[in-house]
Parts: sequence; C-alpha cells; structure tokens
Amino acid sequence: MGTLTITGGTLRSRRVPTPPGFAVRPTPARVKEALFSILGSRVAEARVLDLFAGSGALGFESLSRGATHVTFVEKHRPTAAALRAAARELGVDAHVDVIAAPAERAARVLDGRYDLVFADPPYATPYPAAAFRTLSARRAIDASTTVVYEHSAHEPGPADPAMQVERTERYGEVALTFLHPLEPAA
Repeated sequence: MGTLTITGGTLRSRRVPTPPGFAVRPTPARVKEALFSILGSRVAEARVLDLFAGSGALGFESLSRGATHVTFVEKHRPTAAALRAAARELGVDAHVDVIAAPAERAARVLDGRYDLVFADPPYATPYPAAAFRTLSARRAIDASTTVVYEHSAHEPGPADPAMQVERTERYGEVALTFLHPLEPAA
C-alpha cells in the first residue's frame, strides 16, 4: 500500500493511504498542483463529484482547499471502503459520500448539483459520455459546472457535442481537459 500527500489547504502534508494493486493510478503530484492552480477559487465552497475516484487524491485535495462536500464514485468495492476509511482518518467524513458503483449507474442516483467534477477513468476506458448525459439530464451538472477530464496525453481530448472545451493542458504522459456542459436546446 502506498500513500499520497495532500499538497495544499487545511490538510496540507497529510498522507492518505492508496489501495495496493494496479486498479488505482493516482494523479501525479505535479499535475495535481498545476490542476488546483488552474482551478483557483472555483474550489472554495464547491460541491465536488469525483468520478472514478480511485485513491481520492483529487477529492481530498478539494476538501483541503475549501470544498464543502465531495461525493466519491468508485466501482471497486475495496477501494471505496479505503476511501471511507481515509475520510474518517482525515476527519472529513461528515463532508464525504462514497458510492460504490460504476459511474454510469451512480449518475442515475446522485442528489444535488455539483460545481466541480473530476473524471479520471482508466486510460483504456472510453470517455464517459453516457454518465455526463445522465448528470446533465438530472441537473446535477450545468453550464456553470467545471468538468476536469484526465486522459493520456497521447490521446486527443474528448469530442463531446454536449460539452464545451475550455482548455487542455499536457504534463508529460497526462492531459487535463477542462469542459463545461452546454445548455440544452430549448
């Protein structure tokens, strides 16, 4: 079992255990620092959805930097259990929900609206368009939501007609594409 370190905010320097095995690929620290530098004040007071949560690095970092609530979605049950334990250990469990389900199924049951969504599926997994369509239809995300999609820098960013690309940044093997859902046609 490895650990990840929270890089900023109230939980700065705290370590979170990461589950063993290849099922989890935490976002590299330098990429995480660049991401939160780009997001800046968008994190403060945000409700965050961390799809494909894995280690929870992005969600826990968000809480540390002022997000009010994070919903972690992780289909691998042992990893979801590790997220719950990490939230308790960090003392943030009152601000966390963990859903042990695939992203597409979780999108059908989530409550409330999210300001910020992290989507970091395994690189071999297709872009989760169906999950985003469901989230939009349920009004869990809208044009003011920032979606950060992490993907291989060797692959093009998503071409989703329901999303507007704000920007794409590349850091070695990792690319981050920032998107906003488009308003549905009247």
